[in-house]
Amino acid sequence: MICIAPPSDYSDMVSLPPNVKQVQAKRAGMAERAAALKEIHFPGDYGVWVWQRKANSGFTTVPRTLPIVMEAIDHRSKGQPCGHTLFCLWARAPDSPLVVIENPATFAAEAGFTGGRAVDTWRRRMKMLRDQWFIQAKKGPSGDFHYVLLMNPNAAVHWMRRQGLVQDELYGRFRDRLIEVGGMTELALMEAYWAERDAVAAQQAAQQQVSADPQAQAGDGVPPPPPESTDERNLTSEPADGSGKARESTT
Repeated sequence: MICIAPPSDYSDMVSLPPNVKQVQAKRAGMAERAAALKEIHFPGDYGVWVWQRKANSGFTTVPRTLPIVMEAIDHRSKGQPCGHTLFCLWARAPDSPLVVIENPATFAAEAGFTGGRAVDTWRRRMKMLRDQWFIQAKKGPSGDFHYVLLMNPNAAVHWMRRQGLVQDELYGRFRDRLIEVGGMTELALMEAYWAERDAVAAQQAAQQQVSADPQAQAGDGVPPPPPESTDERNLTSEPADGSGKARESTT
């Protein structure tokens, strides 16, 4: 299997603008249907017992595919599940992909790690998430994971699939859910991005091969002069008797 490396920088990716009207209409329809079903199955006012996104404080935006993403991560890291560690990062994200971790012990505790080696265990899980491109990190005052950038988990799962790291059944459920939420465009963007990177890499490799070939660059592209003929060599060669006269060919 060909290993397609994830990009070191997503800044040059082309993004497609979503159809805002269609998305808003779909969300409005889902909200109206949910409200109608609530009145049928759960009539009445439950007050503070019901979570109201527009009324309650302390919420963030997470990908709808995150439960399946967490399952894919845990399948890959058997014995050392990392899915909940990723979820804790998303729960701390201020509706921005950047999370600043000033106290690793807090994140370790929220991820379920306790004891004297809780932070070390949490850091190992973070390294796994980084290696699988669910996060990227920069050093800071609190250590290697002070600044954490949350990557697109859908792109990360798709990359894992191309490396043969996601089972067929699990990836099938992931794609089904992605279709439901209208996220298949993301995979198309990733495929186009990787194809463009492969083309650029192939072109650069070809240029390097030409530069390394001395015959290809001899005379800056000017072909070498033709080889000297046998007659010319006989006329200009030094005679064996030392007379200083060139010996003519007898042919």
